[in-house]
Amino acid sequence: MYDLPALSLFVVMLAYWGRVAAMSWRIRRRTRTLSGVVPEQSLERFLWWFFVPVVALWIVLPLLAGTRAGGSAALPAIVREGAWLALRWCAVAVAAGLLVATIRCWKRMGRHWKMAVTPGERQVLITDGPFARVRHPIYGYQVLLMLASLAVVPTLPMLAIAAVHLALMLTKARNEEAYLLGVHGDAYAAYMARTGRFFPKSPR
Repeated sequence: MYDLPALSLFVVMLAYWGRVAAMSWRIRRRTRTLSGVVPEQSLERFLWWFFVPVVALWIVLPLLAGTRAGGSAALPAIVREGAWLALRWCAVAVAAGLLVATIRCWKRMGRHWKMAVTPGERQVLITDGPFARVRHPIYGYQVLLMLASLAVVPTLPMLAIAAVHLALMLTKARNEEAYLLGVHGDAYAAYMARTGRFFPKSPR
């Protein structure tokens, strides 16, 4: 017997990272390079060693939980019924909504979307649409998506990758901000002052 919420999350994660892979392939086909896809900075290369396994486990763990695999990936029996089950289905719906919100961000970025900082290249500063109040809405949605994933698959392995993922997002966002501040100067400083990193600033 399968666990449908976990398998539904697996489908969402396949759609999410499949879209990322497709966009990366388009960059490779358009530019004939891996610039903007594979990290060039030493810090981002270091983060890559953690990010790739996190993404792989993020996809695999819901599949293992959904097929009732044994070991530490297995779901506790209590979460497969009653209020816990309802909560997990709500988290699946939230995850699907976050995927849609992220696609909106990707569409706004268009050809300017990249996975990695590209030193020496002056990137366009996008400050409207989903980016009007948040500097890194994609990362913010990704953090929420990880929390939704943890609600659907509440296991120790998922908790571990959630903790690593949060540290990676914070480090990557700060690194990108430092880079963009150096490239765009006062324009980016002003943008930082009026926006939140992952979520909108609270009104004062």
